[in-house]
Parts: sequence; structure tokens; C-alpha cells
Amino acid sequence: VEVAVEDINDHSPVFPEERITFRIPETSNPGSRFPLEGARDLDIGSNSIQAYSISPENEYFSVSFGSQNDDDNFVELVLEKALDREEHAELGFSLIAVDGGSPPRSGTTQIHIVILDANDNAPVFTQKLYIGQVLEDAPEGSVVLRVVATDLDAGSNGDVSYQFSQAGSQSPSAFVLDPVNGEIKLAKPLDFEAAETHELSVRATDGGGLSAICKVLVEVLDVNDNAPELVVSSFSSPLPENAPPGSVVALFTVRDRDAGANGKITCALEDQLSFSLRPAYKKYYELVTVRALDREQVARYVLAVTAADAGSPALTTTQTFTVDISDVNDNAPVFNQTSYTMYVHENNVPTVLVGAVSASDADVGPNAKVTYSLLPSLPAERPPCSCISVNSENGHVFVLRPLDYEHVRQIEVSVSASDAGSPRLSTNVTVRLVVVDENDNSPLVLHPAQDSSPVSSELVPISAEAGYLVTKVV
Repeated sequence: VEVAVEDINDHSPVFPEERITFRIPETSNPGSRFPLEGARDLDIGSNSIQAYSISPENEYFSVSFGSQNDDDNFVELVLEKALDREEHAELGFSLIAVDGGSPPRSGTTQIHIVILDANDNAPVFTQKLYIGQVLEDAPEGSVVLRVVATDLDAGSNGDVSYQFSQAGSQSPSAFVLDPVNGEIKLAKPLDFEAAETHELSVRATDGGGLSAICKVLVEVLDVNDNAPELVVSSFSSPLPENAPPGSVVALFTVRDRDAGANGKITCALEDQLSFSLRPAYKKYYELVTVRALDREQVARYVLAVTAADAGSPALTTTQTFTVDISDVNDNAPVFNQTSYTMYVHENNVPTVLVGAVSASDADVGPNAKVTYSLLPSLPAERPPCSCISVNSENGHVFVLRPLDYEHVRQIEVSVSASDAGSPRLSTNVTVRLVVVDENDNSPLVLHPAQDSSPVSSELVPISAEAGYLVTKVV
């Protein structure tokens, strides 16, 4: 007896593993196939495995299956679309095997796809242009800003390092760049007056050699570290004392290397009544006189001009102008007395010194050099007295010949003091010479006559009383 046992669908398909992992490079081309071990079903015929499917379905993979013979089935995952690790680093789905029974039975295994990274992404900066600001007095080592670049790749392909790109960089030596975190720090102090901005180029490079470049603009903020400067264009000294009000003594310009309020300058002249400051044009100022000058009162002015900026705290610079006042012959000599009286004894020796006149002149130099001279006596046609002379240099008065009190008792002359200015200025004074009498004459008997005639006699009456006039002796 031959008994044929007919199969019934009493077994489900079973995969060898509950979880299957594939590591697939993201550079794999669509159409690539990845074989896997199929499921086993103990049933036969139509009750054996009839189809494979993916759940949930996805756009990246499909399943292909077939049989080379009755005992050897093959199953392959087929890549339908290029992978992108940066979009999906991993994929997971179920692979389902279904038999042909009624009802059908199925078996499932989990497919885990790990997408291997390829260096297909260059670093990308968060900004095309980074702008940082830093005070010019910031100390060395201060952080100016930080550049950040990201790379979608993984592992060494996503490790980004930073360095300055020499192409188009300006003053990179003033900064240092941290190659790991992208911080830009000061390598040395900056100077706003030397450069207000610094333009740098930073390159970010990943481990695979791909790179990107960004621009960095560092703005240097001004600090009030420069005092104003005064530059003198012209200066007139000495200044004539007859210079009219409004005469320009000095022309100067002011400047400050700082900017903004730190470079805004105001000028002031210390308390001064004879001079003032007058704006000329742009940043030029004129130092001018405001009233008539008098050298005899003030011969030198020391003028202090202070320039101050508007910074906080304000910086100042003081320029000193020493203005000498030159003399003009505007003062005549002045005698120290309104008149002079001098005395000489009669019978004096010739060229005897009897006194001196003295005059001073408030001017200086030739304008103050005084010379003395005798003026003609009045009326003008009479010559000056020939018995008196005056030394032209020192004003000494001499009597040139002996005088006789019994002939002349007083002489008046006019003495002139003239300076050497142009034109000359002069002043006159009266000198009175008084002759002092000396006992140089004996009495002379006029009567009775003292000659060789006999002595005359006077007759007196016998009856003459006391008090009777006998005669006179002259």
C-alpha cells in the first residue's frame, strides 16, 4: 500500500535572523544590489514562500527575489534612489515573506540600513560676512568675534579647522585665529588712527580637504588717546606798538587724529584784554590784536592758547606765543626837573662844571638815546650865550670863562634834549645861572679927593653945637 501525505499550510516562513544590518556608502549608485539570506518554509508547493515585500514601502529600496532551483531561493535589496547620509543617516523597514497557503502565512525580519558617510559636503559658514567691533585700546588676547562653519558630513569628513586665507587678507598679523573653535583674538594692540577697519579672509577646511571662505570685517572703535595738535603757519614777533587793532599776530591750524566727538576741537585764549582768537576758515584760527598797544606799559605778552577735544575725559594741548612789542618813537625826552637853577661864584676858573641837566626817554634803542644842546636865545637873531656850554652826551653844564658879578648877575639859557628816533622828538628846559658875589672890590673914597693936592681943611664955627655937619666923606 502506498500512502501519499498531502501537505497543508501549517508552517510560516522563518528568516534566519530577526534583524539584518547593511552598511551602505552614500555614494552607491542606484541599481546596486545587496543580497540577503531568504526565509525558509517547511511547507512545499503552493504552500511555500511565494513573494517578498517591504513594509513600509520607501523610495530608496525595493526587493527582488527568485529561485535558481527548487532548493535555492535568492533575495536581494535593490537601491532605487541615491542615498544621502546628511538627509537620512539610517533607514529601517521590515522585509516580509508570504507563502501561498490559504489563508497565507508570513514571516518578518527587520532590515537596518546604516548609510556610510562620504565627504560630499564642504563646510558652510553661518554668515558670508562677519562684522566685529573692538576698542583700539583693547588688550592683547581680547576676543574680537567667532566664526562658525558647519559640515553635514560625519567623522573626520565633518571635522572643521580654521585658518586665515592670505588672499585678500589685510593685517592678519594683528590677529590670531583659533583653528578649533574659530575665535579671532588680538595679537597686538590696534590703532584707530593707523587703520579704522581690518578685512580678513578665513578658510574653513574639513578632514577631506573641502573648504569654504568667509570675509571678516573688524571695525576699530576710536578711543580718545590723541591730544589735539596746533600747527603754526605764521607768527609775527616782534609786533610794532603802533599796530592797529585787528592786526594778525599768528595763524595756526588745529587737528586731532581721533574721530567723532574725540576729534572735535575748541580753542580758547587765556584771559587777555589786548588779543583775541578769530576763526579763519575750516580749522584755522587767527590770533589778532583787539586794541592799541603800548610798549612802554607792556613790552612782552605771553599768550597761552589751549585746544581741547570733546572726548571724555577731554585731552588738551596748550601752545604758548611770546609776542615782543617793538618800540616806536612815540615818546619825547622828559627832563627830571621843570627848570634848573645853577650857581657859580664870580671870578670862576674857565670851563668850571656848575651842574647837569638830565632827561629820560621811555622808548628804547635809538629812540631813547638822548643828546643835549643849547638853543639860541630870544630873540632868535641873537646867538646862544657863548659863556655856557652843555655836554651833548651827559648834560653837564660848564661856564667857559670867568664871570663878574658886578657886570652880570644872572644868565638864562634854553637846553634841548632830543632823541635819535625818526622823526626826532625833543623837549626844552630853562637853565638859570646865578652869579654869586665875592669880596673882590675895596672901598673907594671919592670925596674928599685922594690925590696929590694938599689936604683940604674944614672950617667949623666956634659956636657950633653938637651935631653940626662938618663935611661928608663919600
